[in-house]
Amino acid sequence: MDTLEKLAALGEEARYDLCCGACGTDAGRRKDDIGRWVYPAVMPDGKKVALLKVLQTNVCENDCYYCATRRSSDVRRTAFTPDELARAFEELALRGRVQGLFLSSGVAGSPTRSMDRMLATAELVRRKQGFRGYIHLKILPGSSRAHVEQAMLLADRVSVNLEAPGPERLSRIAPDKDFFSGLIQMMRWVHEIRQSTEALRRVSQTTQLVVGAAQESDAEILRTAARLYREFGLSRVYYSAFQPQPGTPLAELPPTPPLREHRLYQCDFLLRQYGFALDDLPFDDAGFLSLCTDPKAAWAMRHPQHFPVEVNRAELEQLLRVPGIGPKSARRVIQARRQGRIRTLRDLRQLGADAERAAPYVLLDGKRPPYQLPLWDHV
Repeated sequence: MDTLEKLAALGEEARYDLCCGACGTDAGRRKDDIGRWVYPAVMPDGKKVALLKVLQTNVCENDCYYCATRRSSDVRRTAFTPDELARAFEELALRGRVQGLFLSSGVAGSPTRSMDRMLATAELVRRKQGFRGYIHLKILPGSSRAHVEQAMLLADRVSVNLEAPGPERLSRIAPDKDFFSGLIQMMRWVHEIRQSTEALRRVSQTTQLVVGAAQESDAEILRTAARLYREFGLSRVYYSAFQPQPGTPLAELPPTPPLREHRLYQCDFLLRQYGFALDDLPFDDAGFLSLCTDPKAAWAMRHPQHFPVEVNRAELEQLLRVPGIGPKSARRVIQARRQGRIRTLRDLRQLGADAERAAPYVLLDGKRPPYQLPLWDHV
């Protein structure tokens, strides 16, 4: 294959990894040939850039049941040498087509050999080409601590894809991977290196969980996410709704509804930005979230004793429990009421809140605003 053919093949197969904001979706991608493997992504600082998102190789020793390029799949295999891929990236960067690199790989031969190739590519981009922009490197299962540290010296963000919330669930979908020594240990090393090396505290860590492939519950997923945030200081956990791939052992399973993935993201934000605890999340008896009701609204409906909240006196923590009020609008409410009373839904709306949604749960200067109960909740 020539370089363009390799980019097409290995860029297409990298799309399943979501560990960089919007990266992994088709939204905002260019429609020309080059745009097929250039993805929009949101960086840790909130800026949006175009990433070259690509695999070093689609050759892989692992036989993950959900993966289209698993060892036993009948796909055309190819690989970039470090020089080839670094040159391709340099050309795209010089032409202004990309501002960053997301690099992953299949495990070809061994994790050591595969990580060596990825690190050599990143080294060429950083040291030889002098690229100062964003690089995200995937850390392959079973890598050494030395590989992890070298990746952190070269990258702005690193990630280890956990894929499942525990060892038993992982064994159902990726029997070649070891949950603790092959994955959790890598994440622990990243955290330890960040804590012990001042210059590397800037490097963030993320992971991805496949949703629905291992028949896990939402409670299992979010319990694991909460632990990762708490113990390893992860910046983000990404959730990927399982989509069956032809020719894999899981091809006959139904796809996971995108709305389930959406509910998990909503709960993730509640945990990280709204002050919710895991026990606050509205799981049913089987550990699943409702697909019909937003989890924050579901919590509010289960706890009527906390409402209505007087917007002009409530603490930040109380405002964040109100459906329709988020962190930004809650802070604006607190700032605005120093200047005067918030008396109407229009006042609340001007501060960025979803006023109609908040109306059943608030008092405005001691009065209940007019509202109409929705027939169904917002997603």
